[in-house]
Amino acid sequence: MDKYSFLNAAHTSFFAEMYGKYLTHPDSVEPSWRAFFQGFDFGMESALDEVGIDTQSGTATLSNGHPVEIPETLQKEFQVVRLIDGYRSRGHLFTKTNPVRERRKYSPTLDIENFGLTEADLDTVFNAGEIIGIGSNTLRNIITHLQQIYCDSIGVEYMYIRSPERVEWIQAWLNRNNNHPDFNKEQKKHILKKLNQAVSFEGFLHTKYVGQKRFSLEGNESLIPAVDTIVERAAKMGVKQFVMGMAHRGRLNVLTNIFGKAAKDIFSEFDGKDYEQEIFDGDVKYHLGWTSERTTENGNKINMNIAPNPSHLETVGAVVEGITRAKQDAHFPDDFSKVLPIVVHGDAAIAGQGIAYEVVQMADLDGYRTNGTIHIVVNHQIGFTTNYLDGRSSTYCTDVGKVTLSPVLHVNADDVESVVHASLFALEYRMRFQRDVFLDLLGYRKYGHNEGDEPRFTQPKLYKAIAKHPNPRDIYAEKLMAEGVIDRDYVRQLEEEYKSSLEEELEDSRKEEKTEITPFMADEWSGFQNVREWEMMEPVDTTYDRKKLDTIARTITTLPDGKKFLRKVEKLVGDRKSMYFEADKLDWAMGELLAYGSLLEEGFGVRMSGQDVERGTFSHRHAVMKVEESEEEVMLLNHIAEDQGEFQIYNSLLSEYGVLGFDYGYAMASPNTLTIWEAQFGDFSNGAQIMIDQYISAAEDKWKLQNGLVMFLPHGYEGQGAEHSSARMERYLQLCARDNMYVADVTTPANMFHLLRRQMKSNFRKPLIVFTPKSLLRHPKAVSSVSEMTDGRFMEVIDDQSVKAAKVKSLVFCTGKFYYDLLAAREELGREDVALVRLEQLFPLPAEQMREIIAKYKKAEEVVWAQEEPRNMGAWSHLLMHFEEARTFRVASRRIYAAPAAGSSVRSKLRHQQVIDYVFDKTKDNMTRPAKKN
Repeated sequence: MDKYSFLNAAHTSFFAEMYGKYLTHPDSVEPSWRAFFQGFDFGMESALDEVGIDTQSGTATLSNGHPVEIPETLQKEFQVVRLIDGYRSRGHLFTKTNPVRERRKYSPTLDIENFGLTEADLDTVFNAGEIIGIGSNTLRNIITHLQQIYCDSIGVEYMYIRSPERVEWIQAWLNRNNNHPDFNKEQKKHILKKLNQAVSFEGFLHTKYVGQKRFSLEGNESLIPAVDTIVERAAKMGVKQFVMGMAHRGRLNVLTNIFGKAAKDIFSEFDGKDYEQEIFDGDVKYHLGWTSERTTENGNKINMNIAPNPSHLETVGAVVEGITRAKQDAHFPDDFSKVLPIVVHGDAAIAGQGIAYEVVQMADLDGYRTNGTIHIVVNHQIGFTTNYLDGRSSTYCTDVGKVTLSPVLHVNADDVESVVHASLFALEYRMRFQRDVFLDLLGYRKYGHNEGDEPRFTQPKLYKAIAKHPNPRDIYAEKLMAEGVIDRDYVRQLEEEYKSSLEEELEDSRKEEKTEITPFMADEWSGFQNVREWEMMEPVDTTYDRKKLDTIARTITTLPDGKKFLRKVEKLVGDRKSMYFEADKLDWAMGELLAYGSLLEEGFGVRMSGQDVERGTFSHRHAVMKVEESEEEVMLLNHIAEDQGEFQIYNSLLSEYGVLGFDYGYAMASPNTLTIWEAQFGDFSNGAQIMIDQYISAAEDKWKLQNGLVMFLPHGYEGQGAEHSSARMERYLQLCARDNMYVADVTTPANMFHLLRRQMKSNFRKPLIVFTPKSLLRHPKAVSSVSEMTDGRFMEVIDDQSVKAAKVKSLVFCTGKFYYDLLAAREELGREDVALVRLEQLFPLPAEQMREIIAKYKKAEEVVWAQEEPRNMGAWSHLLMHFEEARTFRVASRRIYAAPAAGSSVRSKLRHQQVIDYVFDKTKDNMTRPAKKN
């Protein structure tokens, strides 16, 4: 007797259901059954006879080569199950999601012949219908059901998800009403109302501000009812705050019709009025952020934030995630779901910009998790003038979402009910599973890149079709009229009432002479002041009580009992205790950790992230120590006091752009947290140059936006080659203007201690760039006493206390680690006639202090600026720009070079020594020697 004869006896629905599970999640099926099904596991890319299925004889070959006779009914059931799997896996390729042009063709198709079925089977009843929730049914009805779910206005990608729970939830959701919307009359009228607002707003601007750039939403107006639905429904589900980021296209529409920004304010911006505040330069209207409190139709009050954004389209996504996490940590630490991030992308941008990948990779990481983001792609099928076929290699622009196994819904943007339906799916999925989800709204761009552009230069055929295409509101209105929900007068009245309100707003706006820049997230920044450059130079009390510092020192130098640590860790902690309580010589790590501890004790938070920051790139910090056997993490800084602030430190993914953007966003929403991003090496920060240029250096000027982010950039020439010597300080200094940020290059642990405390103890926030040392982390002379920390203050300039001013012939200004190189040379040479003065703060430049020092050394024959960087790098050009007296300085530096340093350690040391020699002897001018010799 055939050992597989039981196949004739069991109910086919049992096998069909189990086979369906096997196709979706093979590991969830019992091993013996899995081995059995391998005989039927033919791929969609292969013909049936190539994988052991003989549809004529009804036999299959198992993976072990054993031929099995399959009952014909069961064979057909398996083929129907495979058909169902085909729709689930590839149905999205055959949808009606493109409103203005034909979709690309894909093969094999979902024709039944590709699954071993024929038209003769269409009226046969198959138990496989139970898998999709319609019970035993004819193949014809099964196909109709599958086409409605997977091949209509919504295409769904989800079969790559490895969680059976999530897949089953998605399938159950899709099976409800065949993945079609089921809204009542009032809901439909509300959707039409929001769609009318979106369409009418753009039309109003088009007629009132002819030819002006507005980057209209036309062609994708269904975004407005989609976001409106998410906000309204999410508020019912307990969401309290929204943080949204989007680029410029459609932004004005979103600001008005979702965030409630008065249209008259937008009209004022269109009229090009000057700003109320002289100290801000402002930005174009479609870059500005906004914060508001919205009352939903259900009476819920929710905090709404749309972050300001630059023209670098995907940059704001990282910032939004950081803002969201800060709000979650501060307000809802036990339920992150109450703050919902929504990031709106363009199709070309999400496919082409690497930061999109970086942000997606953060989604499930401890330091960057926000428990799910709703990503919405406003898909115009074109980027500037580039067709989508030239803009990406992937099938979809949203394929980056598959990195985190996120479901992706592709929706025809002309079918607004399907758009809203898909939006509800996205919200419910995020709230249930706390994970990312992607919506791809397939629409078009009615005009060119901007309203004055001619798109037919590059897409004549597409724009001929678009010119004839009705807008989504008119399409939906016709549908509702056909259903008897509304009449034509209803649509006309909606449009007239909304346009009338816009006319009133326009009239009001023209009564005002100037435009006011509204601060973003003013609720989080209560009590902070905007200050000018001279106020940044005023001293801040950063002293700290000695007894309290003793307590902190004892806490961070005492390992918990009963836990075994590496011997090196035990020695390091013991050495720290000795240097504080016995030697009174604190190294860099102790100065840094004590600064954090003092701020934590005062109730401030501290957050640091970056590559390898827990230990520190150069093994100096060890803010996190691991128990040897269990790898349990111990953070002593979180055990200082009962009511202290929280210390958070996270090793980041290997990203600069995305992570710096995240931490900038975090600092934006959490002014009472010392937020630090540390580069592994300072030169790596150029991977985040867009964040530095567009946000860190310019945000306050553009958007009235304070931010206290601290950047640690390891810097200093120690023969490590071109890539690990210079943090490119010249780039930051070139960005410095008026009152936009602090830049420092400190040389002592105490000065670092006070610098970090000043950052939080002032009543304003500015970005702080710190060029941190590498070799000084353990330099025997780079130490400070406890009293220098408890009683001192931040020193913008450190004068030379070891020489007598009357004897000084050469006054040398320098900065950073180079001071110690010069100090060693001076001691070796016995030169008491050279004063070494450290410029600790490079911006705002302490010019008056520098002048006082120059006046003090009145007998000096020369003033020297000494730097280890090439002449075209470092701080020299900065001094020339901001300190008039610098024009008379003698400059000691490397020559002008393209690379910051030589790769050869021998050559690097030679050049370094030449600079030092020239500092002490102006006859040794290495700048006049032929470059070829070096």
